[in-house]
Amino acid sequence: MADSDPKIQLKYLQFLQAAILQAVTGFSRLYGYAKDNSGPLKPTLETVKTAIGPAYRKFHHLPIQVLQFVDRNIDESVKVSTQAVSEARSSVVSEVEKKKVKIVDTASGIANSVYAKYEPVAEQYAVSAWKSLNRLPLFPRVANGVMVPTAAYWSDKYNEKVMITAGKGYRIASYLPLVPTEKIARVFSTHRQVSAPAATN
Repeated sequence: MADSDPKIQLKYLQFLQAAILQAVTGFSRLYGYAKDNSGPLKPTLETVKTAIGPAYRKFHHLPIQVLQFVDRNIDESVKVSTQAVSEARSSVVSEVEKKKVKIVDTASGIANSVYAKYEPVAEQYAVSAWKSLNRLPLFPRVANGVMVPTAAYWSDKYNEKVMITAGKGYRIASYLPLVPTEKIARVFSTHRQVSAPAATN
């Protein structure tokens, strides 16, 4: 029988093939039961069997062929839709990348304008705080002996690591700011030169 042929493999409609097989099995059991219990109608059932037999033998492969045809069409549709979804996904990803670049550019522009506006103010506050701390006893010795060299060392290490990782292509590193050690040294050295003559007076 073609229904139990192991060569017939449906990709998407296997459940329907199994349901048809179950229905055929159930119908044949029902037919056998009716034939056994038909009594005086047994010759009529034999007549129906001989009348339907040739039509059955001619068309019994048709349901499987229809299922195979439909299964192939479903497979082609799935391939086409998968390709369309893949193309749509790639276009969405490229759109997101473009939007992301615009957002990053906008954010970096805002950050640069805020930095340019508030950097001089922050610089003045830092110099003022440094000046106030230098008035405390022992602070200049501790600061110049321990804190300043340690801060300079770790700032240089941080800057070096950020530049190395940015050079290796890590995108996040290109967004990390560098510590402006030369500028800090210049600001505080000019502060010392300006305040040193005032301290001697």
